[in-house]
Amino acid sequence: MAKYTIGLDFGTNSCRSLIVELGNGVELASFVFPYPTGENGVIVDHKNPELARQNAADYLKGIEVTIKEALRIAKEKNPEFKNEDVIGIGVDTTGSSPMPVDERGQPLSGYDKFKDNPNAYVWLWKDHTSYEEAAYITKVASEIRPQYLAKIGGVYSSEWFWSKILHCKNIDPEVFEAAYSWVEICDWIPAALAGNTNPKEIKRSVCAAGHKAMFSKQWGGLPDKEFLKRLSPGLEDLRDRLYDKAYPSNVKIGSLSPEWAENLGLSPNTSIAVGAFDAHMGAVGAGIKKGTLVKIIGTSTCDIMIHPCNENLNDIEGVCGIVDGSVMEDYFGIEAGQSGVGDIFLWFVNNLVPDKFGNTIDDKFKILGEEADKLKPGESGLLALDWNNGNRTILVDVRLTGLLIGQTLHTTAPEIYRALIEATGFGALKIIDRLEEYGVHVEEVVNCGGLAVKNKLLMQIYADITNRTMKVSRSEQTPALGAAIFAAVAAGKSAGGYDYIIDAQESMTGISKVYNPIPQNHEIYKQLYRLYSQLHDSFGAKDYKENLYNVMKDLLYIRDKVRSGE
Repeated sequence: MAKYTIGLDFGTNSCRSLIVELGNGVELASFVFPYPTGENGVIVDHKNPELARQNAADYLKGIEVTIKEALRIAKEKNPEFKNEDVIGIGVDTTGSSPMPVDERGQPLSGYDKFKDNPNAYVWLWKDHTSYEEAAYITKVASEIRPQYLAKIGGVYSSEWFWSKILHCKNIDPEVFEAAYSWVEICDWIPAALAGNTNPKEIKRSVCAAGHKAMFSKQWGGLPDKEFLKRLSPGLEDLRDRLYDKAYPSNVKIGSLSPEWAENLGLSPNTSIAVGAFDAHMGAVGAGIKKGTLVKIIGTSTCDIMIHPCNENLNDIEGVCGIVDGSVMEDYFGIEAGQSGVGDIFLWFVNNLVPDKFGNTIDDKFKILGEEADKLKPGESGLLALDWNNGNRTILVDVRLTGLLIGQTLHTTAPEIYRALIEATGFGALKIIDRLEEYGVHVEEVVNCGGLAVKNKLLMQIYADITNRTMKVSRSEQTPALGAAIFAAVAAGKSAGGYDYIIDAQESMTGISKVYNPIPQNHEIYKQLYRLYSQLHDSFGAKDYKENLYNVMKDLLYIRDKVRSGE
C-alpha cells in the first residue's frame, strides 16, 4: 500500500500543501492559498517601508483550504488514493517570523484591543524596523558575550528574533507586557495542528532557535538573563517564558488533533513533525549532502550547506549561523543568503519597464529575458549592487541600498535587467568565496525555487559568473518536499515512513536540469567581478578606502572590447 505525507510551505505571500508518495517521490497533488490580509499577504505601512507583518489567522485558513483541495486533487489523479494513507505532516515557514502570544499560545492579534495594531501580529522575516536594536545587540554582545556572535557570523540582524522583540518593547510597551511569550510561526503552526499551543510545551525548532535566537547548548540554551537585562531591563523575565530545549525536524511534535483530523478528513494518528525554516527544509528537499551548496531562489535567496559534526568547522564571519542539527541531525547547518533577488527584478518590471515590453508583468519578463539573452557579458557597460533590500551575507547590513553604475543615454531596459541578474550572481559568488575562505569547499550547487526552474538566463549567468555547474532540483516545490520528507521520518518506518533522512532523500529527490559554465563568458565575468568587489567593499565595508575612479572607465573599456569582438 502506498503511503503519503503532506508538506506545508508557508511563504511570504502564500502557503501551499504538497502531497508526496513516499516510495518514489511522486508529487501527487498541490494547492496554493494566497494570504488574504494586507498587500499580497503582508501587512505594510507606506509611511514606514521597513515594516512587514502577517496575520496568523491566514495560516490556519491556509491549512484548511490547501490540504482539503490537495486531497481532492489527489483523489482525482489517483482513484486508489485514500486519506488514511497520509501518515504525516511537515511544516516549513519563513523566518525569523516571531509572534506575541498569550498564556494559551493564542496570537495577541486576536484580541479586540490589538486587532488594529500591527505590533500584535506576526513580525515577518523581512520586517527591518528593528535595525537600531540589532546594531545594539551586536554592540553589547561584542562587549560581554562575543561567543554569541561567533556562531552567527559576527553581526546580529534586524530580521531576527531578539531584535524584533526588543523593538516591540521599545516602541509598544503595551503589546510587550501583554505578551506572555513569543513563538516563531514554524513552531506555532505544527503546535496548532497537534492541538497544543501552550508556549511552555511547544517543541521549538533548533533551526529557528540556533540561527535567529542565539540558542546553543554551549552556553545553556538561549542568551542568559544578565545579557538580556543589559539589553533592556525587564527583557530578562521573558526568558523563563520561552524554552530550554530545541529539536530537529525529524522529531515528532505530536499527532493531528481530533478537531483538525475531523476538519481535514485525515486520521488522528497522522504524525506532526517539528517545524523549521523554508530554506533549511528546501535544502533537504534538494538532496543536500556534504559539499553541496543549496540555493533556494525566490523573492530573496537562502544558501544552505551542511558539515559533519565530527569534523572541524571554523566560525565563518558574515554568515547567518552555524547550528548543530538545524538542517539534518549529526551535521552543522550553515546558512547564508541574499535579502533581495526576485524582489529586485519585480521592482524593476513594476516601476521602470516601459509598456512597449508588454501589457502584463509576465509579458514584460518574457520579452526582457529574450532581449537580455541576446547580450554578451560586459556588452552593456553596466554594473549593479544587489542591495535593494539590504545585504544579508556577508556584510549583514539592512541599511545598504541598491546601485546601478555605467548607464548612458543609450542604456536600455533589457541591459538593466541583465545587469540586475548579474548583480545577484556576483552576490552569490561573494558568499561562495567566503565559505571557501573559511575551509568549507563548495563542490556543487543545487538550485531550487521558482526562479531556478523558470529563468534559464539567470541560471546560465550564475554558472558563468561562479564557473560552477548549476544543477536544478527536480522538484519545483523543494521546501514543501523537504517538509514532507521530515514528516515521513517523524512518522517512522513502522508507519510506512523512513528512519533516516538520507534514505528518504534517495527515494524522493533528484535533479531536473544542468547548466554548465561557458569559459569565454566566465573570463569577462572575472573582470566584472573585480569591479563588483571594489564597489561592494567601498560602499559596504566601513574601513575600506580604495578610490573608485577606475570603475566607470573600466566598464567602458570592457564594453568596447566585447562589442568589437576582441
